[in-house]
This record gives sequence, structure tokens and C-alpha cells, in this order.
Amino acid sequence: MNSMFTKIVRLVLGLALVVFGANMIHHFIPMDQPDATTAAGQFMNSLGATGYIFPVVGALEVIIGVMLLLKKWVAFALILLAPISINILLFHLFLDIPGLSVALLVMVFNTVLIFKHWQQYKPLFY
Repeated sequence: MNSMFTKIVRLVLGLALVVFGANMIHHFIPMDQPDATTAAGQFMNSLGATGYIFPVVGALEVIIGVMLLLKKWVAFALILLAPISINILLFHLFLDIPGLSVALLVMVFNTVLIFKHWQQYKPLFY
């Protein structure tokens, strides 16, 4: 569970979540927004219009990222991240194909880490 590969994946994923989660709240990295006339743009504008989705997801990403970086409650953090990473993947798969590679990377990292911590999840399935 503590191989160098697993540690690197955990740290890279944690760092990415902290940076991009904080960016959803404070907007310090300029991001390319999908054109408002596309389905992806309309979807993102709808979510942004709620006023709470992006700050809540950003805060969750920061919290999950910090847990991964500090190696605290990693199994719990990965389960919290699962629906977020699935939604990121589905958004890019169906609405914004150019961002699919990053979405796949997040999903793969999350899946690898869940697999590496599988012993902690086994009691859920008995």
C-alpha cells in the first residue's frame, strides 16, 4: 500500500485537487470556458448560475486533496472523490471531448488508489 508509485499518484492527485479546487473558489488560474452556445457551455453556465455548486465542489476537492497530501483518511477521501471524478469524466466524454485526457487521468489515479486500499473497503461488501 505504501509503494513509491502509490505515494507519487496520491501526492500528484492531492496536489491537483488542492490547486484546481481552490481555483474553483478564488479563480487565480485563467481557465478556458466552453463557448456559451455549446452544450458544455450551457451546462457550465447553468451550474454557475446556482451560485453554490462550484464553491462547494471546490471546497470538497480542497478537503479531499489535503487528506490525500497528509495521508489522513485516504480511503474515505477516495470514496468522496469517486462521484466527482465520475462526473468529470462523463462531462468531458459527452460534452467537452478536448478535456477528456485530464478527466481520464483523474479517474485512473482515483481507481488505482482505490485498488491499492481495497482491503479497507472489503468489509463494505460482506
